Amino acid sequence: MPIKIATADYRALAELRYRIRQFLREGDAAARQAGLEPQQFSVLLAVRGLPEGTKATIRTLAERLALEHNSAVELIDRLETHGYVRRNRSRDDRRCVLVSLLPRGERLLQQVVRQRLSELRAGGAALVNAID
Repeated sequence: MPIKIATADYRALAELRYRIRQFLREGDAAARQAGLEPQQFSVLLAVRGLPEGTKATIRTLAERLALEHNSAVELIDRLETHGYVRRNRSRDDRRCVLVSLLPRGERLLQQVVRQRLSELRAGGAALVNAID
């Protein structure tokens, strides 16, 4: 027997999606202001913010960003051209390519993340309320 969905459930889900979109839109603007495209910022953040013990392979980054492998490679190519990241072959498995942040990429990432964290702390209650 299907569960009846209350109007309050629709409103809660709509509010959550609204708050998430708003947060992402503001993050995209912060990235652009720092000179990064939003997807470039996402790659830098994914590299720096991987769970402990997870290697920043192109496959892992593509998966975490919900991108096709070739799209992730193109993004990493552009980031490498700008001096934000470096690719190296894994010592353990030469077939595996690891991505790491360069100091220039780390500085840009810190700039955007610092701003985003302060905005999240200021407006995060609305997001949490939407989840509740």
